[in-house]
Amino acid sequence: QVQLVESGGGLVQPGGSLRLSCVVSGFSLDKYRIGWYRQAPEKAREGIVCHSARDGKTFYADSVKGRFTISRDRAKSTVYLHMNDLKPEDSANYICAVDHIREIQEMCAITSGDYWGHGTQVTVSS
Repeated sequence: QVQLVESGGGLVQPGGSLRLSCVVSGFSLDKYRIGWYRQAPEKAREGIVCHSARDGKTFYADSVKGRFTISRDRAKSTVYLHMNDLKPEDSANYICAVDHIREIQEMCAITSGDYWGHGTQVTVSS
């Protein structure tokens, strides 16, 4: 059974940091691109980070470049999103997804996915 389960969200002050986790099961990440998306109320879903384990390439949206990084623990089948210098506009539900067809830029551009998690809420507020 394919599953993606996010965790690590919460309330954080502006300028703070969080690390989100996406634990995957039922498939090998080596065969997929993985993306972190976010969606705030009344806003379109945004592809912020997409990564290909096959070639090691990563795409970062301009809105998070320099502040967010993605990493992976292969042994734990877990992908992390490290978020620094958080801003109120980063508040959203953060979702991980995997895609086995699209390259990372297209994947993030259209927020595609074969499998999805349910998301973890991040709120940045003082």
